[in-house]
Amino acid sequence: MEIAQNLQESELPNTLSQLKKYTLSCHLCPLSKTRKNVVFGEGNPNAEIMFVGEGPGEMEDNTARPFVGRAGQLLTKIIENVLEIKREDVYIANIVKCRPPSNRVPTQEEANLCKPYLLKQIEIINPSIIVSLGATSYRYLTGDFNGAISKVRGELFDMGNAKLIPTYHPSYLLRNPSAKKAMFLDMLKVKAML
Repeated sequence: MEIAQNLQESELPNTLSQLKKYTLSCHLCPLSKTRKNVVFGEGNPNAEIMFVGEGPGEMEDNTARPFVGRAGQLLTKIIENVLEIKREDVYIANIVKCRPPSNRVPTQEEANLCKPYLLKQIEIINPSIIVSLGATSYRYLTGDFNGAISKVRGELFDMGNAKLIPTYHPSYLLRNPSAKKAMFLDMLKVKAML
């Protein structure tokens, strides 16, 4: 555990392909024991927009690809129909790279141990806009554990070279269709920034 707590971005590889290889052999947290696959992330390595979710679900764990289930299909529609760009032109990743059992929220320990990987991805891709999908993503990217997603969604935050804009997670929209309009407005703000 000593090594795990000292994992620093600066010690990680500087290319996505090398970083992915590194994460495939990661056993820093208990999620590595129950995963089928590491879900590293995918998309354009030079993307202007990066979407960051919470963690892989069952379909993602089976396919090693982020956002391929029902929530992922909705995210793809939002990207293509609202932002009017192809899914392949953005980059999609998660706070944790392995599926939490029963799709539970990642623990603070799991998120903190995995966070250097995500921060290194952000550093390599260098997007100008990061869209945090849902409260968990927002909290671990900003360190604001008190802000309700309903209160901060649509606001702009500085995150290094990028602007961070939190919005609802697509799975939340599937359960609460009335929130789709708010996310639509958030995506229009992202589109205007491009």
